[in-house]
Amino acid sequence: MIFKDFLLIPRLAAVFSVLLLTACNGTSNSANNFTGLKVKVLVGSALGDFCNQAATNFNATQPKLDNGTAFQASCEAQGSGDIVTKVVSLATQLKNGTLQADAVDFPTIISLDGDIYHSQLIYRINQVYPGQNYIPQITDSELVASTPMVFMAQRDVAEGLRKVADPYKALVTAKTHRDIDASGPPTVVHYVHAAPTRSNSGLQTLVAQYASVSSKRPEELTVADVQKFQPQIQQIQSKITRYGVSTNSLAQAMVKNGPFWASVGSVYESSTIAANSGLQPGQERYEAVYPKVTFTSNMRAIVPKAPWVSADERAAAEKFIIYLRSPQTQKIATDLGLRPGTPGVALGPKFTAEFGVNSQAKYDSLRPPKPEVVEAMLKSWQEVAKKPSLVVVVVDSSGSMSGNKLPAVQNTLQNYVKNLGPKEQIALIDFDSAIRPPVLVDGTPQGRDRGLQFISSLAVEGGTKLYDAALYARNWLQQNLRKDAINAVLILTDGEDSESKINLNQLSEELKKSGFSTDQRISFFTVGYGKEGEFNPKALKTIAESNGGYYSKGDPETISRLMADLQVEF
Repeated sequence: MIFKDFLLIPRLAAVFSVLLLTACNGTSNSANNFTGLKVKVLVGSALGDFCNQAATNFNATQPKLDNGTAFQASCEAQGSGDIVTKVVSLATQLKNGTLQADAVDFPTIISLDGDIYHSQLIYRINQVYPGQNYIPQITDSELVASTPMVFMAQRDVAEGLRKVADPYKALVTAKTHRDIDASGPPTVVHYVHAAPTRSNSGLQTLVAQYASVSSKRPEELTVADVQKFQPQIQQIQSKITRYGVSTNSLAQAMVKNGPFWASVGSVYESSTIAANSGLQPGQERYEAVYPKVTFTSNMRAIVPKAPWVSADERAAAEKFIIYLRSPQTQKIATDLGLRPGTPGVALGPKFTAEFGVNSQAKYDSLRPPKPEVVEAMLKSWQEVAKKPSLVVVVVDSSGSMSGNKLPAVQNTLQNYVKNLGPKEQIALIDFDSAIRPPVLVDGTPQGRDRGLQFISSLAVEGGTKLYDAALYARNWLQQNLRKDAINAVLILTDGEDSESKINLNQLSEELKKSGFSTDQRISFFTVGYGKEGEFNPKALKTIAESNGGYYSKGDPETISRLMADLQVEF
């Protein structure tokens, strides 16, 4: 009898496991199939992980309003600039009558990664709806979490940056880190920050640069100052290696690619923690340098007082915000490297020198400039100060691109060409069994016309000469390198190589000669387009990572967004 009971134990355990799995799947499915009130939370990228974890825990409590209505919260993370653009677009559609106030597109709660973009949201919504004050003021929105802007660098560079009163002013004239500090390394200054048009950290960085070179507080800056100090900003921007959409991914790329790719970056303190949390053997720890004055990235819960937020949605939002600010939920934020939005909550275990940060850092926190001054800064950056670029876009038009693939790519490339800024150039190369000469495109009307003609002429045929096309693009770019610019190759393919004269190993050896550790660097980016198995992700990853780029996967539904994000890098 005892022996039979002993045999029964694993059977019961197996049954219990199945029941537990079923229960878990049931919970997941019930969340997906939830038909009650849904609270959409649109947050900046820095708050994304925190919001998703908090929402999962919150929904597990089966929250209800005081009137008994069940509701759930869901989070979506985007760049802060993208959020402002999206909300303003939705509000404009509502005003024009092309969208109803109860449309699911509208967020109930908005959180931007800093107060500058919060101020921009107020300013731009007021332009759509003058006098309505649909977006609450900064001080009327509850703080959820925060993180200061820092310079991130390896120790030898970080020590030099700490010795200077104002690192931004030093970056105006410095060519090497020894120019910043006599005891610093003689390495060339390679600088990175996120794109200010898309990222809060990038915008805060740009404003801080203006404040530094003008010796003014941001709120004192005028539109005339933007023009006056534009040359110094352009000198700082000339040190840029690459822009980025996500601050965390930019910090992680610094660790992965080393100081020859980027010796210093303007990122969040939390990004430094995240980058050091995933160090691989042989990778050096990076440190946060806290300027004497810097921006605190305040992430607030904004509930619009607008027609698209119903009374029930507002009540649900208030309950979720209380939950976000509760001590147990704030611990999620501090564990992720964010500073708490609720007083009295202790910092997480990663706020130590081991993760490159100083929990007791002291600095003077900057305030946002006037919205019209920010608009002038962004315009100046796009048209004048931004570092120029030349990107060779290599497009696979082989037979496997039949069906809806090629039209989706053509639409995406058309958007790419239409969004070219005055500082950007691209060379379009079409390949299948043959590799066709590049068509040079820029942001002028004539340049865009050349691009649109190229796109409309794309036709599906032939095999896939991928490796030969990649090498051809690199060789052409080496011969036509744009001086003092970001030079890169972007490959879009949906198939495996079938007709090249060289193999992947030979290509990899050739790409190592692309001058990655010099000022003549050429970075590679690859996009695998379509279903897994139709192309070779490993090969595309090898091509991209040989020169400081990265591989991405796309399909007809996601390719437009993916390419728009890639375009921001340059």
